[in-house]
Formats: sequence, C-alpha cells, structure tokens
Amino acid sequence: MAASAMMADRNTWCPVATDSLAVGAAFNLQWAWSGGRVVGRSAGGEAPHAILEKGWGQSMAKLVFGMNVSLDGYVDHDGFAPGVVLFKHFIEQTRNLAGSIYGRGLYEVMRYWDEDHPEWDAPEREFAEVWRRKPKWVVSRSLKSVGPNATLVGDDFEAVVRALKSSLDGRIDVGGPKLAASLTRLGLVDEYQLYLRPFVLGRGNPFFASVPPPLRLVASDRIGEDTMRLTYVPA
Repeated sequence: MAASAMMADRNTWCPVATDSLAVGAAFNLQWAWSGGRVVGRSAGGEAPHAILEKGWGQSMAKLVFGMNVSLDGYVDHDGFAPGVVLFKHFIEQTRNLAGSIYGRGLYEVMRYWDEDHPEWDAPEREFAEVWRRKPKWVVSRSLKSVGPNATLVGDDFEAVVRALKSSLDGRIDVGGPKLAASLTRLGLVDEYQLYLRPFVLGRGNPFFASVPPPLRLVASDRIGEDTMRLTYVPA
C-alpha cells in the first residue's frame, strides 16, 4: 500500500475482447454498451467499482508495489508501527487508489480493517472507512471466499491483471512480496516504493522475494521523522 505497508492494526501498522472478458470474470459484472464504452455493474447490484467507464486507448493504470521495509530489507507487519505522519500518508494514498491486488497472506492480515474495533482512534476509523470502499482483487488458489468489495482471482491472474491495467486509470497497489515477485517476472510492476524504516530485523520476509530486474531510482522523499521513501522503476 503502500496501504499494503500497513499492519494488521495500528502496530503494523479497445483492449482486446479477451481482456474485457477477463475483467468481466474478475468482477462478476453484468455488461452493457454505452457510447462505445463498456459499463459494468456487479451481479449483486452494488455500484460499479469505477471500472471500465473509460474509452479504449486511454492511459493504463500503474501497478505499484510499496511496503514498510527494515534497514536490512525485510517486511514484517509486527515489526514496526507507522507514526502519525506516515499513517496519515497511507490514508490519503489509499483514498486515491484505483484499487489493490493482494496475495493471500497480506489480504488475510488486512482483513483486520473489515470490522470495527472499539479501541480505534479517529485516524484508524478513517483508514478503515477508506480501505473498505476500494475494490480489491485477491490472488489465491487456496481461499474459497473473500470479504466485502473483494474479488477472488485464481490461475487466470495474469490475464486479469493485464486487463485491469488496460481498463483502469490511476494507481493499483500490489500487496505482498510473493505476488509482487510473480508480477515482476511477468513485467507488470511499474514502480517499487520502499518505505525505509530505522529498524533491523535480522530475518523475515524480504521486500524482494526474487531478484528484480535492474532498477532506476527516480525519487526519494522523507515522510515524518523516521521514514524515507525510495521510489524505483525498471531501468
């Protein structure tokens, strides 16, 4: 996220016709043509996920993999909590997302935000509200169901992700190092954001679950008192 960088709680803080059909399967949408555009509504009658209401040939969405990461390169949702400024940054970032694609592990962590908790403060309630509104796609062969505003994606995930990139505008977050590694091998990740935190974990899940392609640093910015965001793109 880097809402994907959030923890389970505050302490974790015309594309071609086949593409449109892949998106339809992913969203379980009922289709209608309107002025040369495909407009979808979920089969359950909910409002569309702001999807596919754009003309073909417009700019593609950008896939971004970003997470909190220790100085020695590990991600751990129990390892370090975001401060006030960083947490606010994640709230606003999530508010502006087109959606998020999760691997099973991180999605199950993030399901924490699907239910209210009485101990939450105002920023935590705000993050939960924003996160719940955003569409999510969960890539998993083992899950049988997913939560509200989420769509389960199985073996066809490459086709679904390519279709989403072609059909959405804005930023789509990639949640989870293993999923990011798979999408990297397919050449689908457009940007990597490392939220570098002043902690050394010594072990855990690395930010890069496999060797990435050569990368080029395009930005570095400080967020709050203890976070440096490093932004890389494929070279």
